[in-house]
Amino acid sequence: MAPELATHTGKDGKGIRITEPAMKQLAALMQQQGNDKLLRVGVRSGGCSGMSYTMDFIDSAAILSDDELYVYEPSGAPSFRVVSDPKSLLYIYGMQLDFSSALIGGGFNFTNPNASQTCGCGSSFAV
Repeated sequence: MAPELATHTGKDGKGIRITEPAMKQLAALMQQQGNDKLLRVGVRSGGCSGMSYTMDFIDSAAILSDDELYVYEPSGAPSFRVVSDPKSLLYIYGMQLDFSSALIGGGFNFTNPNASQTCGCGSSFAV
């Protein structure tokens, strides 16, 4: 059995659980994006299992009035914000975001307790 990874939630204790490797990668990516950027995480219809995950950097001006906003404070790196729409949160609440630098299967990985099935690539799921 794999060891449990340390995870972080938003400053308020809510939001997507993010592992330490993913926190470091996101903090580095946020610095490259420049000021006033956020990470939007959500889902959309499509993918081989019915729904697929989305992640994109957006401007603060693109936050919608009903979006949920979470602030993450990684140790030794600047804080960053993650935003998600209410519809996506229904499907990804409790999800864990991890990052691997492995040559095969590397990148961001989603572990979603709400998914009844996932595809081999890990980027789409069904509920």
